[in-house]
Amino acid sequence: MNRTLGIDYGDTRIGIAVSDPLKIISKPLRTVKNNDNFLTELQNIIKEKNVDAIVVGYPIGMKGQVTKQTEKVDSFIELLAENINIKILKVDERLSSVSASKSLILQGIKTGHNKELIDDTSAAIILQEFLDRK
Repeated sequence: MNRTLGIDYGDTRIGIAVSDPLKIISKPLRTVKNNDNFLTELQNIIKEKNVDAIVVGYPIGMKGQVTKQTEKVDSFIELLAENINIKILKVDERLSSVSASKSLILQGIKTGHNKELIDDTSAAIILQEFLDRK
C-alpha cells in the first residue's frame, strides 16, 4: 500500500510527515536540512515509505496574495517535479505553523529550541488537512 508525504518547506529546514498506508492519519516523520542533500534524503524517504504522492504546504498571504515565500515554494515544487516522478499537490498552509506550535505547547513541549518539531508537526497538519478533504 502506498502512502502520501507531506512537506512544510522552509528556507533552513523542511518538515516531513507521512500518512498511514490507508491514507487516513498523518504523523510527523522528521525534519531535514534544506541543503544540497535534501533531494537525496527525500528520494530515500519516498522509496522507504512507498510514497505515491507529495502534498506541499502552499504559503499564500492571509488575503490570498502571492508572497516571497510563495515564490520560493513554487521554485521548490518545480525542483521536485524535475527530480521526482510522482504526483505533487499544493495545499493552503496558512497558519499551519501557528497550529503546530500551539499543539506542541498543549503537549508540554517547549518550542523555542525545538524548531524541527514545529516543522514536521506543521507538515503533519498540512497533510492531515489534505487527507481529511479526500
